[in-house]
Amino acid sequence: MFEARFQTFEDTSQRAESAARIAALRAELKRRGLSGFVVPRADRQQNEYVPASEERLAWLTGFTGSAGSAIVLSNRAALFVDGRYTVQAGEQVDQAIFEIVHLVENPPDKWLEANLSAGMKVGYDPWLHTTDSAEKLTKACATAGAVLVPVDGNPIDTLWTDRPAPPLGPVVLHAQRYAGENSVEKLKRIRMEIGKLHADALVISDPQNVAWTFNIRGNDVAHTPLPLSFALVPREGRPAVYIDGRKLDNEVRHALEDIADVREPSDLVRDLENFNGKTMRLDQASAADALTRLIADAGGKVARGADPISLMKAVKNKAEIAGSRAAHKRDGSAVARFLAWFDKEAPNGKLTEIDAVAALEGFRRESGALKDISFPTISGSGPNGAIVHYRVTHKSNRRIRRNELFLIDSGAQYEDGTTDITRTVIVGKPTAEMRDRFTRVLKGHIAIATAVFPENTSGAQLDPLARTALWQAGLDFDHGTGHGVGSYLSVHEGPARISKLGTVSLRRGMILSNEPGYYKTAAYGIRIENLVLVIAEPEPKGAEKPLNAFETLTLAPIDRRLIDVKMLTPKERAWLNGYHKRVRDVIGPLVDAKTRKWLQKATKKI
Repeated sequence: MFEARFQTFEDTSQRAESAARIAALRAELKRRGLSGFVVPRADRQQNEYVPASEERLAWLTGFTGSAGSAIVLSNRAALFVDGRYTVQAGEQVDQAIFEIVHLVENPPDKWLEANLSAGMKVGYDPWLHTTDSAEKLTKACATAGAVLVPVDGNPIDTLWTDRPAPPLGPVVLHAQRYAGENSVEKLKRIRMEIGKLHADALVISDPQNVAWTFNIRGNDVAHTPLPLSFALVPREGRPAVYIDGRKLDNEVRHALEDIADVREPSDLVRDLENFNGKTMRLDQASAADALTRLIADAGGKVARGADPISLMKAVKNKAEIAGSRAAHKRDGSAVARFLAWFDKEAPNGKLTEIDAVAALEGFRRESGALKDISFPTISGSGPNGAIVHYRVTHKSNRRIRRNELFLIDSGAQYEDGTTDITRTVIVGKPTAEMRDRFTRVLKGHIAIATAVFPENTSGAQLDPLARTALWQAGLDFDHGTGHGVGSYLSVHEGPARISKLGTVSLRRGMILSNEPGYYKTAAYGIRIENLVLVIAEPEPKGAEKPLNAFETLTLAPIDRRLIDVKMLTPKERAWLNGYHKRVRDVIGPLVDAKTRKWLQKATKKI
C-alpha cells in the first residue's frame, strides 16, 4: 500500500537511459536547427504536482524532485535545483552528463548568459513556461547574442515512446454544504472583478481556480483534488470550461452545462482566436506563454497580472470555515492517536521513518473520511529532520533512536477541509540545547498565534514576530513562516503568506500556516506548525482601525518535555495552557480510552 510512496534514489539503469536519451534529444535538436533546449519541471498550468505524462524532466535526467529544470546544449547540460534537492539530484543524476547548478545562486537565465555563443538558437516549449519566464530567457539569450525560439511540439514528446497517457480522473461536484456558494453567485463576483480590471474576459489557467469557480473537484494529480482544465469567463456572456469530456459523467456534465459551455481542451485555441481586439486578462503566475502568443497573434490585447479568483478563493466563507474546523477535529484525533502510539513504540528502537508515515496515514484512514494526504509526509529523525523538505526513501530511511528529535510534517485532504500540521517530539531525553531551540521556536509560534494587527497588514509585516526569539540568539530559519491553505484544494495556496516576501494583506477568512522552525545541519530539526484562521479582533476603546487576530484551527499536543518553562513569559505560558486545555476538551471525547489517558498527561498544565 505504501511501497509506491518511497523511492530508491540510486538507479544505475536510469543513468544509462539518461545518456541515451540526451544523445537522442541532441540529435532531434540538431534536426530542428536548434543549439539547445530548456526543460522545466512543469505542465501547461504550472501545477505543484504534475501527472506522470508531464514528468519530462524526470524522464530525461532521472531527477524526481518537485522543482527544477534542465538546459541541454550540444556540448554540455545542466540541472538546476534549489537547496532542498542538492543531495537527491547528486544521487539520481549522471553527473558525467549534467552539471548540478543551484537554482537560486545561478538561475537558468544567468547560466545561459555565461554559456551561449553568438548565433545559437535555444528552443523552449511555450506551453511549459509563463511569459515572465520566457521573457527572462529571451533577455539572457539576447545578451549572449543568441535567440530563444518557441517550438511547435515538444521534442521530448517525440522521443518519449512509452509516455503515459494524460490522466482521466473522474470529476465530481463539490457539494454546496462544503462550497458555501453556488457557481452562479461566484461568476457574478468574478465578472465584477473583470470589469474593474477593464478587461473583456478572464482566461482561468489555474485549475484550482477552475475547480473553485465551478464547484468541482477531480483526481488528475497527486494530493490535490484537481481536474486539469481551463476556463474562459467573458465580462458579458456565457463562460466556457475546457475539459476532457471523458472525465464527466452525465450528472457532472449537466450541472456544468447549466452555467457554462463545456468544451474540449483543444477548443481553447480556436476560441481565443475569436477575441480579436479584445483585452484578455491572464494570470501572471500560471498562464502559459503560449496563451499570450495566441491572443497577441489573433489581434487581442493581453493584460497580465493576478487572477482575481485567487484572492476570492483565499477568503473562506462560513461553510468553508465550518468545514475546516470539523476537518481539524477529525484530523486532530488521528494525530493524537498517532502521537500516543509513537510515544509508546518509539523508545523500543524498532520504528523507522517509513513506519511512522504508514502509521499516521493509517490512523487518518480509520476516520473513513480521508480522501488523500495533502502532500508527501516529511518524517525525519535526527539529522534527517534538519533537511527542511526531507522526503524519506528506502535508501535514506533511518531507525528512530533514543535521545533524538523526530519531526513529522503531514496533512490530509477531507471533503470539508485541508489540513497541515508539524510536530517535533523527543524520544528519550533532550539536551539543554534542544530545549532552548525548541522553546525559541515555540515562542515564535505563540507570537504569531497571539498577534493582533490592523486591517491591511501583510504577512511580511508579521513575519519578524516568528523569528525574534531566534534572532536574539543569533539563529534563524530559511523558509517562510506560513503559507495559505485551500478548502479541499491545494495545501499550498496563494496569494497570501507570512514571509519576508508576503506582500498581500491578510484578510478575515484566510487560512494560513504558522510554522517557525530551527534546523541544525546534520543534527536535528525543529518545527511547530498549526493552521490559523484570520478573524476579527474586538476593538479596544479609542481604536482608529479595525483589528484582526488569528484563531488556531489545529488541535494536537505540543511536546511539553522539550519546553524550558523558565524561558516563557506568563502570557506565553497562559497561551500554551489554554491551547492544551482546548485540545484536551475537544479531542479527548473523540479518541479511545488509552489515547485519552495519554492526552491528559500530554496536555497537563505547566
